[in-house]
Amino acid sequence: MALSLVRSYNVDTLLGPGGALQAALPAYEHRPEQLQMARAVERAFSERSYLLAEAGTGTGKTLAYLVPALLSGRRVVVSTATKTLQEQIFFKDLPLLKERMGLEFEAAYLKGRGNYLCLHRYNSFSKDPTFGSREEARQWPHIQSWASRTETGDRAELELPENFSAWPRLSSTAETCLGSQCPLYEQCHVTRMRREAERADLLVVNHHLFVADLSLRGAGRRGEGVLPLYEAVILDEAHALEDAASGYFGCGVSNHRLEELARDAVAALPETDSRFTTLRALAARVRTHAEVLFTQAPRVLGLAGSEGGVALKQDRMAMLAGPMEHVRQGLAALTAFSASAREPELAALTRRGAELVEELSFLEKVESPDHVYWAEARGRGVFLRASPIDVARELRVRLYDAVDTVVFTSATLAAGGRFDFFARRMGLYDDEGTPVAEVRTLAVPSPFDFESQSALYLPTHLPDPAAPGFIEAAAEEIVQLCEVSGGRAFVLFTSLRNMERAYELTKARLPYQVLRQGDRPKQQLLEAFREQPSVLFAAHSFWEGVDVPGEALSLLIIDRLPFASPGDPLVAARIRQIESRGEGAFEQYQLPQATLALRQGFGRLIRTQSDRGAVALLDRRIVTKPYGRAFLESLPSAHRVRDLEGLRDWFSEG
Repeated sequence: MALSLVRSYNVDTLLGPGGALQAALPAYEHRPEQLQMARAVERAFSERSYLLAEAGTGTGKTLAYLVPALLSGRRVVVSTATKTLQEQIFFKDLPLLKERMGLEFEAAYLKGRGNYLCLHRYNSFSKDPTFGSREEARQWPHIQSWASRTETGDRAELELPENFSAWPRLSSTAETCLGSQCPLYEQCHVTRMRREAERADLLVVNHHLFVADLSLRGAGRRGEGVLPLYEAVILDEAHALEDAASGYFGCGVSNHRLEELARDAVAALPETDSRFTTLRALAARVRTHAEVLFTQAPRVLGLAGSEGGVALKQDRMAMLAGPMEHVRQGLAALTAFSASAREPELAALTRRGAELVEELSFLEKVESPDHVYWAEARGRGVFLRASPIDVARELRVRLYDAVDTVVFTSATLAAGGRFDFFARRMGLYDDEGTPVAEVRTLAVPSPFDFESQSALYLPTHLPDPAAPGFIEAAAEEIVQLCEVSGGRAFVLFTSLRNMERAYELTKARLPYQVLRQGDRPKQQLLEAFREQPSVLFAAHSFWEGVDVPGEALSLLIIDRLPFASPGDPLVAARIRQIESRGEGAFEQYQLPQATLALRQGFGRLIRTQSDRGAVALLDRRIVTKPYGRAFLESLPSAHRVRDLEGLRDWFSEG
């Protein structure tokens, strides 16, 4: 790998006053905050150290880290939490640096393999295409035409619904991929993507792919994985890394996973093969036992009506011991049959079956003190999982032991003005509180004038969020607030249950287009929101990574302070772990986590220097509880208004 530059550059000549960026874009205003951050990133690369850089909205942080990364001459991974930012970097920022500023480099845009058409599985599916509905079946001719001409195999080229149920049978996962044993390995879209990545100086990925790569490599195995070897990492939207890592560094078994194994087993041999009948019978045995297990599991584990999952307990799991043993026996018989075969498909079945047996045994025991065991029901899926309580140790072994330069950046890293909370969650301190490497910190404020651009409305007349009648009172307040703003509002909730209830109570009373998360794909919702005055009811994924500049979004309503639910098994386990050390979980974990989440939500509102809007937080605790001060001090200094009339006056002044 080599990075060649047309002429000699540094961050000052590129991003400084009168530098190459201004020469390329005369209308671009020099940002001192951007240059300050770029210098800090440049220092981290030159010193091979770690940097925590909080950069407020509007600082231009993306170019501030891309420029020193490209000038470093090293292969760098840039990982983001959202597809939106990943696309912005690859399709907007990098072309600017290459085409307008004279930098020569190679970059690659990588997604998880599930985004790409698997030619081998596509050929198998084509022999007997089956679909979940007539609507899906109508897409088949379009998919066939696309498959014959696509050069990338990227599903994004198709206009398929997000929940298109046949796609998993047209793509592969790390588990189902045959790798170099696949007869179509050389033509494979993922193989081509990887080879392009091997020639690149900069790899643009997302957190899920990044931690999946860390998970596949395992401790110390730096020669394996999804990504080519790299020398430095930039983690943008770094506040989201812990949740992504928790999912990949654990294990899980679901009815979907077992059904897929059984289906692939039946498809592994042609019906004319003498072994087909036996293999089909063994697959049917696995499917039958799995159906029994996952039909009983929701009732035994208490999943009915849960939101976010329930903790697995040994006494409950003991009640499932019989069905789990039957599944293991079925898997053992299937793997014993396929173990002696030479076909790549059967060899893959052997490996997959053995992994499922091992993970089922680990889940059934519920005995590792470093993991939290939990279950969740999502749609038609039932999932049994084990996740590490703390990803800190995993990151030390899998990432920090192998890479000497890591930059963490986000608009929200510091809690209470300090980086300690984030640094500890990321494992940048060992168990004794000693830094694992040289770690520098930087906080670059936003250039926006929040005092004039934003208002903060904190009503105290609503009931406490835990009190009966809160959501009904909140719904009434939402209607009145949207009247003040003329719609143009996001209404963000901390739970789907509250979102659904508020939506039902208000949708007929709001004289605007009313949208709800889940009714359409995310991008379609945002496009519809921008087209006309609208009110969007959303939760979870809309708290971050959503960018709606301009008047289309002028009001942000938040139902309650975003404390993570103590009933969530992973949150509960983290609380117990902190308390076992004699520390206060509220001060050390729950409060800083919630303040960062609130700042993320607030950040959806003001996206440019010309934006103007208000945030309404319907949770009286931010004013009435002592800990409310921590939330207020964490937010930008918006203009405070006391009542709806004051808010109406503020909007009219704009």
